[in-house]
Amino acid sequence: MNTESNLIESNYRDLKKLFQKYGYKDFKFIDPEKIVVSQWVRMKCMYGCGEYGQNASCPPNVPSVSECERFFREYSAAVVFHFDKKVEQPEDRHAWSSKVNMKLVKLEREVFLAGYERAFLLYMDSCCICSECSKERENCKEPRLARPSPEAMAMDVFTTVRQFGFPIEVRTDYSQQMDRYAFLMIE
Repeated sequence: MNTESNLIESNYRDLKKLFQKYGYKDFKFIDPEKIVVSQWVRMKCMYGCGEYGQNASCPPNVPSVSECERFFREYSAAVVFHFDKKVEQPEDRHAWSSKVNMKLVKLEREVFLAGYERAFLLYMDSCCICSECSKERENCKEPRLARPSPEAMAMDVFTTVRQFGFPIEVRTDYSQQMDRYAFLMIE
């Protein structure tokens, strides 16, 4: 871990213990200035993702790319959580994601209650909380639980996590292990 990450982590020892209590072992504290926000990510959402316009926490129901970039710059620290998994069928990904995301949103609440009032989680995958999404933010059935993914917030996850030594590659089929990342913004 580099000196910058060590300094950030030393400021948040209490959170490290909390993350470990939840069973998280593969995470790193990072400087949000290192989060890469790119227009191409939004274009991939718009032209290539089947969830575009179908999920209340995905584009077009999220801030603009420039607003997303501004959001990340308002924080002095973030935590990257790494999750890996192989699934039997492509649709199995959503059940796994939903389970992980629900645990993460509980963690976000504990971080908030520990005095980090600006704690904000970015799910490791699209929201997947409800079996059927309302498709519009204003009609969301679980507005207190819904969160965007890093990609929905125009984050170039590939470039961002590679800076910190995390594994990530394009997968050509679902028989390969997925590497997924959630981000917890803290202040």
